[in-house]
Amino acid sequence: MFEFALGVDDLATTWFTYSPVQEAVFSLRARRYLHKYPFQQRWMESWESAYRALDVPLLESLVTPRAWAPDFLTPRPMVQRPSFESELETIAGTPPETVVKDFAAAYRGDGAPVPEPVASLLADPAELLARCVAQLRGYWERCLLPQWWPRARTVLEADLGYRGRMFAERGAEGLFAELDSRLSWRAGVLRLDDPDPRVQALGGRYTPVAGRGLVLMPTLCALGAHTVIDADEPPVITYPARGNALMGESSPPRVPDALAELIGLPRARLLVLLDQPASTTALAHRLAVTPSAVSRHLSALATAGLLTRTRAGRSVLYARSPLGDALVAGGA
Repeated sequence: MFEFALGVDDLATTWFTYSPVQEAVFSLRARRYLHKYPFQQRWMESWESAYRALDVPLLESLVTPRAWAPDFLTPRPMVQRPSFESELETIAGTPPETVVKDFAAAYRGDGAPVPEPVASLLADPAELLARCVAQLRGYWERCLLPQWWPRARTVLEADLGYRGRMFAERGAEGLFAELDSRLSWRAGVLRLDDPDPRVQALGGRYTPVAGRGLVLMPTLCALGAHTVIDADEPPVITYPARGNALMGESSPPRVPDALAELIGLPRARLLVLLDQPASTTALAHRLAVTPSAVSRHLSALATAGLLTRTRAGRSVLYARSPLGDALVAGGA
Protein backbone atom coordinates (compact mmCIF):
# COMPACT_ATOMS: atom_id res chain seq x y z
CA MET A 1 0.00 0.00 0.00
CA PHE A 2 1.19 3.48 -0.88
CA GLU A 3 -0.19 6.74 0.48
CA PHE A 4 0.50 10.10 -1.16
CA ALA A 5 -0.21 13.21 0.89
CA LEU A 6 -1.14 16.07 -1.44
CA GLY A 7 -1.53 19.68 -0.38
CA VAL A 8 -3.25 22.38 -2.40
CA ASP A 9 0.00 23.25 -4.18
CA ASP A 10 0.54 19.60 -5.07
CA LEU A 11 -2.91 19.32 -6.63
CA ALA A 12 -2.19 22.49 -8.58
CA THR A 13 0.93 20.87 -10.05
CA THR A 14 -0.63 17.46 -10.74
CA TRP A 15 -0.49 16.81 -14.48
CA PHE A 16 -1.27 14.12 -17.05
CA THR A 17 0.90 12.80 -19.83
CA TYR A 18 1.77 9.57 -21.60
CA SER A 19 5.04 8.02 -22.71
CA PRO A 20 5.66 6.39 -26.11
CA VAL A 21 8.73 4.59 -24.74
CA GLN A 22 6.77 3.28 -21.76
CA GLU A 23 4.08 1.98 -24.08
CA ALA A 24 6.73 0.21 -26.16
CA VAL A 25 8.33 -1.43 -23.11
CA PHE A 26 4.98 -2.31 -21.56
CA SER A 27 3.83 -3.86 -24.84
CA LEU A 28 6.68 -6.35 -24.43
CA ARG A 29 5.10 -7.22 -21.10
CA ALA A 30 1.78 -7.72 -22.87
CA ARG A 31 3.49 -10.09 -25.33
CA ARG A 32 4.65 -12.25 -22.44
CA TYR A 33 1.14 -12.46 -20.98
CA LEU A 34 -0.96 -12.04 -24.11
CA HIS A 35 -3.94 -13.89 -22.61
CA LYS A 36 -4.30 -11.03 -20.13
CA TYR A 37 -4.32 -8.42 -22.89
CA PRO A 38 -6.90 -9.62 -25.43
CA PHE A 39 -7.27 -6.19 -27.04
CA GLN A 40 -3.62 -6.31 -28.14
CA GLN A 41 -3.69 -9.80 -29.59
CA ARG A 42 -4.52 -9.08 -33.22
CA TRP A 43 -1.92 -6.30 -33.34
CA MET A 44 0.87 -8.52 -32.09
CA GLU A 45 -0.10 -11.24 -34.52
CA SER A 46 0.04 -8.72 -37.36
CA TRP A 47 3.66 -7.73 -36.70
CA GLU A 48 5.00 -11.17 -35.71
CA SER A 49 7.25 -11.57 -38.74
CA ALA A 50 8.75 -8.08 -38.26
CA TYR A 51 9.30 -8.82 -34.57
CA ARG A 52 11.09 -12.10 -35.30
CA ALA A 53 13.58 -10.23 -37.50
CA LEU A 54 14.80 -8.32 -34.42
CA ASP A 55 16.99 -9.51 -31.54
CA VAL A 56 14.15 -11.36 -29.80
CA PRO A 57 16.19 -12.77 -26.87
CA LEU A 58 17.38 -9.28 -25.93
CA LEU A 59 13.95 -7.68 -26.30
CA GLU A 60 12.33 -10.38 -24.20
CA SER A 61 15.02 -9.90 -21.54
CA LEU A 62 13.88 -6.30 -21.07
CA VAL A 63 10.90 -7.62 -19.10
CA THR A 64 11.32 -10.13 -16.27
CA PRO A 65 9.29 -13.37 -16.16
CA ARG A 66 6.82 -11.67 -13.80
CA ALA A 67 6.61 -8.47 -15.82
CA TRP A 68 9.03 -6.07 -14.12
CA ALA A 69 11.30 -3.87 -16.24
CA PRO A 70 14.53 -2.04 -15.36
CA ASP A 71 13.65 1.51 -14.30
CA PHE A 72 15.94 3.24 -16.78
CA LEU A 73 13.82 1.89 -19.67
CA THR A 74 10.79 3.91 -18.56
CA PRO A 75 12.11 7.42 -17.83
CA ARG A 76 9.74 10.00 -16.35
CA PRO A 77 8.42 12.34 -19.05
CA MET A 78 9.71 15.86 -18.51
CA VAL A 79 7.20 17.44 -20.91
CA GLN A 80 3.68 16.72 -22.00
CA ARG A 81 3.49 14.41 -25.00
CA PRO A 82 7.19 13.59 -25.37
CA SER A 83 8.33 12.02 -28.63
CA PHE A 84 9.68 8.49 -28.81
CA GLU A 85 13.05 9.77 -30.06
CA SER A 86 13.45 12.28 -27.23
CA GLU A 87 12.73 9.57 -24.65
CA LEU A 88 15.07 7.16 -26.39
CA GLU A 89 17.80 9.83 -26.16
CA THR A 90 17.16 9.97 -22.41
CA ILE A 91 17.62 6.21 -22.19
CA ALA A 92 20.77 6.38 -24.30
CA GLY A 93 22.22 8.84 -21.79
CA THR A 94 21.79 6.48 -18.83
CA PRO A 95 25.02 6.09 -16.82
CA PRO A 96 26.50 2.58 -17.25
CA GLU A 97 26.37 1.88 -13.50
CA THR A 98 22.63 2.63 -13.52
CA VAL A 99 22.07 0.12 -16.33
CA VAL A 100 23.70 -2.62 -14.27
CA LYS A 101 21.92 -1.60 -11.06
CA ASP A 102 18.46 -1.43 -12.64
CA PHE A 103 18.74 -4.79 -14.42
CA ALA A 104 19.97 -6.41 -11.20
CA ALA A 105 17.16 -4.81 -9.17
CA ALA A 106 14.44 -5.84 -11.62
CA TYR A 107 15.49 -9.49 -11.71
CA ARG A 108 16.28 -9.62 -7.99
CA GLY A 109 12.82 -8.26 -7.20
CA ASP A 110 11.34 -10.86 -9.53
CA GLY A 111 13.35 -13.66 -7.95
CA ALA A 112 14.70 -14.77 -11.33
CA PRO A 113 18.25 -15.00 -12.71
CA VAL A 114 19.31 -12.45 -15.32
CA PRO A 115 19.02 -14.27 -18.67
CA GLU A 116 21.24 -14.24 -21.71
CA PRO A 117 22.19 -12.17 -23.58
CA VAL A 118 21.90 -9.54 -20.82
CA ALA A 119 23.89 -11.54 -18.26
CA SER A 120 26.96 -11.69 -20.53
CA LEU A 121 26.70 -8.01 -21.41
CA LEU A 122 26.51 -6.72 -17.82
CA ALA A 123 30.31 -6.64 -17.81
CA ASP A 124 30.10 -4.11 -20.68
CA PRO A 125 27.08 -1.94 -19.75
CA ALA A 126 27.81 0.61 -22.49
CA GLU A 127 27.44 -2.10 -25.14
CA LEU A 128 24.35 -3.48 -23.38
CA LEU A 129 22.79 -0.02 -23.36
CA ALA A 130 23.58 0.56 -27.04
CA ARG A 131 21.96 -2.75 -27.99
CA CYS A 132 18.87 -2.00 -25.89
CA VAL A 133 18.48 1.38 -27.59
CA ALA A 134 18.95 -0.09 -31.07
CA GLN A 135 16.46 -2.90 -30.53
CA LEU A 136 13.84 -0.64 -28.96
CA ARG A 137 14.16 1.70 -31.94
CA GLY A 138 13.80 -1.23 -34.35
CA TYR A 139 10.80 -2.59 -32.47
CA TRP A 140 9.14 0.84 -32.51
CA GLU A 141 9.77 1.55 -36.20
CA ARG A 142 8.95 -1.91 -37.57
CA CYS A 143 6.17 -3.08 -35.26
CA LEU A 144 4.47 -0.25 -33.38
CA LEU A 145 4.76 2.95 -35.39
CA PRO A 146 3.09 2.00 -38.70
CA GLN A 147 -0.42 1.22 -37.39
CA TRP A 148 -0.51 0.42 -33.69
CA TRP A 149 0.78 3.75 -32.38
CA PRO A 150 -1.71 5.98 -34.27
CA ARG A 151 -4.59 4.02 -32.71
CA ALA A 152 -2.90 3.86 -29.31
CA ARG A 153 -2.16 7.58 -29.27
CA THR A 154 -5.80 8.33 -30.06
CA VAL A 155 -6.96 6.28 -27.08
CA LEU A 156 -4.42 7.91 -24.79
CA GLU A 157 -5.35 11.41 -25.96
CA ALA A 158 -9.02 10.65 -25.40
CA ASP A 159 -8.20 9.54 -21.87
CA LEU A 160 -6.34 12.78 -21.16
CA GLY A 161 -9.27 14.82 -22.43
CA TYR A 162 -11.73 12.89 -20.30
CA ARG A 163 -9.62 13.14 -17.13
CA GLY A 164 -9.22 16.86 -17.62
CA ARG A 165 -12.98 17.28 -17.76
CA MET A 166 -13.45 15.14 -14.66
CA PHE A 167 -10.91 17.19 -12.73
CA ALA A 168 -12.58 20.43 -13.79
CA GLU A 169 -16.13 19.25 -13.09
CA ARG A 170 -15.72 17.02 -10.03
CA GLY A 171 -12.41 17.96 -8.43
CA ALA A 172 -9.77 15.61 -7.06
CA GLU A 173 -12.24 13.24 -5.43
CA GLY A 174 -14.14 12.68 -8.67
CA LEU A 175 -10.95 12.37 -10.68
CA PHE A 176 -9.23 9.79 -8.48
CA ALA A 177 -12.42 7.79 -7.94
CA GLU A 178 -12.52 6.92 -11.65
CA LEU A 179 -8.85 6.32 -12.42
CA ASP A 180 -8.66 2.75 -11.13
CA SER A 181 -10.18 0.50 -8.47
CA ARG A 182 -6.80 0.35 -6.71
CA LEU A 183 -6.90 4.11 -6.06
CA SER A 184 -8.92 5.93 -3.41
CA TRP A 185 -8.92 9.53 -2.16
CA ARG A 186 -9.73 10.77 1.29
CA ALA A 187 -8.83 13.89 3.28
CA GLY A 188 -5.95 14.92 1.05
CA VAL A 189 -4.39 11.45 0.84
CA LEU A 190 -4.33 9.35 -2.32
CA ARG A 191 -4.07 5.65 -1.51
CA LEU A 192 -2.84 2.98 -3.91
CA ASP A 193 -3.40 -0.68 -3.02
CA ASP A 194 -1.19 -2.87 -5.24
CA PRO A 195 -2.04 -6.58 -4.87
CA ASP A 196 1.33 -7.73 -6.23
CA PRO A 197 2.91 -9.75 -3.38
CA ARG A 198 6.35 -8.41 -4.31
CA VAL A 199 5.08 -4.89 -3.68
CA GLN A 200 3.28 -5.90 -0.49
CA ALA A 201 6.49 -7.43 0.81
CA LEU A 202 8.06 -3.98 0.72
CA GLY A 203 5.52 -2.79 3.31
CA GLY A 204 3.42 0.35 3.31
CA ARG A 205 4.91 3.65 2.30
CA TYR A 206 3.70 7.11 3.21
CA THR A 207 4.95 9.76 0.80
CA PRO A 208 4.40 13.50 1.27
CA VAL A 209 4.45 14.90 -2.24
CA ALA A 210 5.75 18.12 -0.67
CA GLY A 211 5.68 20.43 -3.65
CA ARG A 212 7.15 17.99 -6.17
CA GLY A 213 3.85 17.52 -7.98
CA LEU A 214 2.27 14.27 -9.14
CA VAL A 215 2.42 12.75 -12.63
CA LEU A 216 -0.52 10.61 -13.81
CA MET A 217 0.01 8.46 -16.89
CA PRO A 218 -2.52 6.31 -18.77
CA THR A 219 -1.23 3.17 -20.44
CA LEU A 220 -2.68 0.48 -22.70
CA CYS A 221 -0.61 -2.35 -21.20
CA ALA A 222 -1.34 -2.45 -17.48
CA LEU A 223 -3.81 -4.53 -15.46
CA GLY A 224 -4.07 -1.94 -12.69
CA ALA A 225 -2.55 1.21 -11.28
CA HIS A 226 1.05 1.10 -10.05
CA THR A 227 3.63 3.65 -9.00
CA VAL A 228 7.28 4.62 -9.22
CA ILE A 229 8.66 6.71 -6.35
CA ASP A 230 12.01 8.50 -6.25
CA ALA A 231 13.10 10.84 -3.47
CA ASP A 232 14.23 13.51 -5.93
CA GLU A 233 11.47 13.28 -8.55
CA PRO A 234 7.69 13.74 -8.67
CA PRO A 235 5.87 10.48 -7.90
CA VAL A 236 4.40 8.79 -10.99
CA ILE A 237 1.20 6.77 -11.02
CA THR A 238 0.44 4.74 -14.15
CA TYR A 239 -3.12 3.52 -14.65
CA PRO A 240 -5.09 1.62 -17.36
CA ALA A 241 -6.31 3.98 -20.06
CA ARG A 242 -10.03 4.46 -20.44
CA GLY A 243 -11.29 3.02 -23.72
CA ASN A 244 -8.45 0.54 -24.28
CA ALA A 245 -11.04 -1.94 -25.59
CA LEU A 246 -11.04 0.18 -28.75
CA MET A 247 -7.64 -1.36 -29.54
CA GLY A 248 -9.41 -4.66 -30.10
CA GLU A 249 -11.75 -3.43 -32.81
CA SER A 250 -10.77 -4.87 -36.18
CA SER A 251 -13.48 -3.22 -38.26
CA PRO A 252 -15.68 -0.14 -37.96
CA PRO A 253 -18.95 -0.61 -36.08
CA ARG A 254 -22.12 -1.11 -38.08
CA VAL A 255 -23.58 2.04 -39.63
CA PRO A 256 -27.36 2.52 -39.36
CA ASP A 257 -28.97 2.40 -42.81
CA ALA A 258 -30.98 5.56 -42.21
CA LEU A 259 -27.86 7.52 -41.25
CA ALA A 260 -25.92 6.30 -44.30
CA GLU A 261 -28.83 7.27 -46.56
CA LEU A 262 -29.00 10.72 -45.02
CA ILE A 263 -25.33 11.81 -45.13
CA GLY A 264 -23.63 9.12 -47.20
CA LEU A 265 -21.80 5.99 -46.08
CA PRO A 266 -18.25 7.44 -45.71
CA ARG A 267 -19.40 10.29 -43.48
CA ALA A 268 -21.76 8.04 -41.56
CA ARG A 269 -18.88 5.66 -40.80
CA LEU A 270 -16.79 8.53 -39.47
CA LEU A 271 -19.62 9.84 -37.33
CA VAL A 272 -20.23 6.40 -35.80
CA LEU A 273 -16.51 5.91 -35.11
CA LEU A 274 -16.17 9.24 -33.34
CA ASP A 275 -17.88 8.32 -30.09
CA GLN A 276 -14.30 8.71 -28.80
CA PRO A 277 -11.96 11.51 -29.98
CA ALA A 278 -9.63 10.54 -32.81
CA SER A 279 -7.17 12.13 -35.20
CA THR A 280 -7.34 12.14 -38.99
CA THR A 281 -4.45 9.69 -39.20
CA ALA A 282 -5.98 7.24 -36.74
CA LEU A 283 -9.30 7.30 -38.56
CA ALA A 284 -7.58 6.73 -41.90
CA HIS A 285 -5.89 3.62 -40.44
CA ARG A 286 -9.20 2.36 -39.10
CA LEU A 287 -10.93 2.75 -42.45
CA ALA A 288 -7.94 1.80 -44.64
CA VAL A 289 -8.23 5.00 -46.68
CA THR A 290 -5.99 8.02 -47.22
CA PRO A 291 -5.81 10.80 -44.60
CA SER A 292 -6.76 13.34 -47.26
CA ALA A 293 -10.04 11.53 -47.96
CA VAL A 294 -10.85 11.43 -44.24
CA SER A 295 -9.91 15.09 -43.80
CA ARG A 296 -12.37 16.20 -46.48
CA HIS A 297 -15.27 14.39 -44.82
CA LEU A 298 -14.28 15.55 -41.33
CA SER A 299 -14.26 19.15 -42.50
CA ALA A 300 -17.76 18.81 -43.93
CA LEU A 301 -19.11 17.16 -40.76
CA ALA A 302 -17.51 19.83 -38.56
CA THR A 303 -18.92 22.63 -40.70
CA ALA A 304 -22.36 21.09 -40.28
CA GLY A 305 -21.95 21.17 -36.49
CA LEU A 306 -21.79 17.39 -36.11
CA LEU A 307 -18.19 17.29 -34.82
CA THR A 308 -15.99 19.27 -32.47
CA ARG A 309 -12.26 19.90 -32.89
CA THR A 310 -9.69 19.93 -30.07
CA ARG A 311 -5.96 20.47 -30.55
CA ALA A 312 -3.75 17.95 -28.72
CA GLY A 313 -0.10 18.83 -29.23
CA ARG A 314 0.54 18.70 -32.98
CA SER A 315 -2.64 16.71 -33.68
CA VAL A 316 -6.27 17.73 -33.98
CA LEU A 317 -8.78 15.38 -32.36
CA TYR A 318 -12.33 15.15 -33.67
CA ALA A 319 -15.31 13.98 -31.64
CA ARG A 320 -19.06 13.99 -32.07
CA SER A 321 -20.92 17.07 -30.92
CA PRO A 322 -24.26 16.75 -29.08
CA LEU A 323 -25.93 17.22 -32.46
CA GLY A 324 -23.82 14.42 -33.91
CA ASP A 325 -24.74 12.17 -30.97
CA ALA A 326 -28.40 12.89 -31.55
CA LEU A 327 -28.10 12.14 -35.27
CA VAL A 328 -26.40 8.77 -34.66
CA ALA A 329 -28.95 7.84 -32.01
CA GLY A 330 -31.82 8.84 -34.28
CA GLY A 331 -30.38 6.91 -37.20
CA ALA A 332 -30.08 3.81 -35.08
